[in-house]
Amino acid sequence: MKKNCILFAVVILLAFLTSCKNESDNYIDPRGTNYAGSESCIQCHKTQYETAFHSSHFKATSPATKENILGHFTNGHNTFVYDKDTKLVMEERNDTFYQVLYKKGKEVEAHSFDVLFGTKHAQTSAFWKDHYTYELPVSYYKSLNSWATSPGYSATVANFGRKIGKECYACHSSNIASRYITTSSDSINFTNMEVEDFMDPNTIVYGIDCERCHGPAKQHVRKHLKFPDLKVAQDITSFKNLNRQQKIDACAICHSGNDKLKVKSRFQFKPGDDLLDYFRGVPGSEENAHFDVHGNQLGLLAQSKCFKKSETMDCMTCHNPHANASENLASYSKICMSCHQGIQHNAATSKTTSASVLANNCVECHMPKTMSNAIKFQASNNKEMSNYILRTHKIGIYSANK
Repeated sequence: MKKNCILFAVVILLAFLTSCKNESDNYIDPRGTNYAGSESCIQCHKTQYETAFHSSHFKATSPATKENILGHFTNGHNTFVYDKDTKLVMEERNDTFYQVLYKKGKEVEAHSFDVLFGTKHAQTSAFWKDHYTYELPVSYYKSLNSWATSPGYSATVANFGRKIGKECYACHSSNIASRYITTSSDSINFTNMEVEDFMDPNTIVYGIDCERCHGPAKQHVRKHLKFPDLKVAQDITSFKNLNRQQKIDACAICHSGNDKLKVKSRFQFKPGDDLLDYFRGVPGSEENAHFDVHGNQLGLLAQSKCFKKSETMDCMTCHNPHANASENLASYSKICMSCHQGIQHNAATSKTTSASVLANNCVECHMPKTMSNAIKFQASNNKEMSNYILRTHKIGIYSANK
């Protein structure tokens, strides 16, 4: 009887130890077997994961679930009118959301919300068709609290033909490819794969996830679960170990525009890589270029005297990449004042603006909100074109504030 009890206890112990194995070993990532998936980060980096999970980076793309979709689907708030006979209606049907085109009251065409792009300022959506994605013609804009035309679409002619290619996903997701990868991603030639422009829906990794910025983590997870007392991060890229240019390049792979000669796929980029190995521009061409406020934050920042004169300033001087930009503008002023202590405003500025406002709101004057020429939209029954508005990253003294 005693032997049976001991044997039973051993079996229970073995079952318990087996259940504690690394769950990431069971995970298959479309990027390759050396990826662990962001959920594997939770057990050791819970605070960072939970913060990042709600960030614009993580939600740069997302599946079109009821929880993720912005915009109104109730009568009176869900219709875009093209003309007296033509309208587009946002509808929910059996837990799936659609944009439905009606002409003279009759349904002509309907496409589902499949992939969502964005969440902070606006949200556009795409539907899958024959291994390609196409942008739905109406998007939701928080500035309007309403639906309006998607970028590139007409306010008078309804169509569903604007294709969303891999380059859009390269900055709004962590992966999308033409076929599923089941081997180590180190051996995959992404450049050759992109000759095939069709996409497999099963290969998408939504949003900018942990491994997009820190590199493949399968070995990192295995080692630290096996040796929990290790204090120095192993087999992963820690940004504190990167030099200034490497840190900037890691952000610039998506925040430096899309007008340069493409050498390799953005998806192939790993933290620590040289941006010039992926994109090539004309030397000196960016010094006086007029960058749009949307998409080329590095180009604008690089034109700023603050950036040029600093040996240490990078994107993370002001931004926590795990969280959305702070809405507390005074927090940015503290960063500004760490270099600009004792700076005096001119008499005209001091006379019109209180000292407390000047001290706590540097960015409002020196990084003003600016209209984008790249993204414009029209509301229903409105002939006026509206511009997407974002805060510029070109730090300077602007004429209205002199």
